[in-house]
Amino acid sequence: MYGVDNRSLKDLLYEQVARVGKALASPKRLEILEMLAQGEKAVETVAAEVAIDVKLASAHLKALTEARLVQRRREGKRMIYRLSGGDVAPLGVMLRQVAEEHLLELRMALQQMMAEPDRLAQVSRKELLAQAKRGDVVVLDVRPPEEFDAAHLPFARSVPLPELARRLAELPRGVEIVAYCRGPFCLMSDEAVKLLREHGFRARKTSDGVSEWQAAGLPLARR
Repeated sequence: MYGVDNRSLKDLLYEQVARVGKALASPKRLEILEMLAQGEKAVETVAAEVAIDVKLASAHLKALTEARLVQRRREGKRMIYRLSGGDVAPLGVMLRQVAEEHLLELRMALQQMMAEPDRLAQVSRKELLAQAKRGDVVVLDVRPPEEFDAAHLPFARSVPLPELARRLAELPRGVEIVAYCRGPFCLMSDEAVKLLREHGFRARKTSDGVSEWQAAGLPLARR
């Protein structure tokens, strides 16, 4: 049996691990981590992206910082936040995958997002990489340009969603386009596919983003 000191030590160990769990026990904090997986961001940008005010965003970021999942730096009067290590984004991916495996409600919500399954690219990550390298498909990154610069799928082209309609002439007509954004919960790639198809392009999406690519041990590119 454990002595009192051993019991106290074991309690302390689990308490420290639970700090991470507590920090993740918020939908907005999970979304913030996914945002920061795209690259470092100012608190004002985080607030705007996850649709909360700056004060609440700061409180969420403080909780994530205290759990050592996020780091910050000052740039003039602005606070800039980033993930504290390369293992944080894959942690978010694993948590989502476990939730999808065990929560029917999540699977049903994802199925609603995939109401048109023909819009989803039906190839493996490695095959998509090979096709992009050969030029058989165009991988289109529709995230903001600073996120593309921070990290992107190999051979991807950056055409942010707000610019897509006026930059259609840059895209080849005879090659299928596979759009992606920030992972399976991101809808920018769906909007991109809809716009491309309306203009006669062969287009699909992949539900992967840079976090999923990294978690799978596949390479990322940086500008």
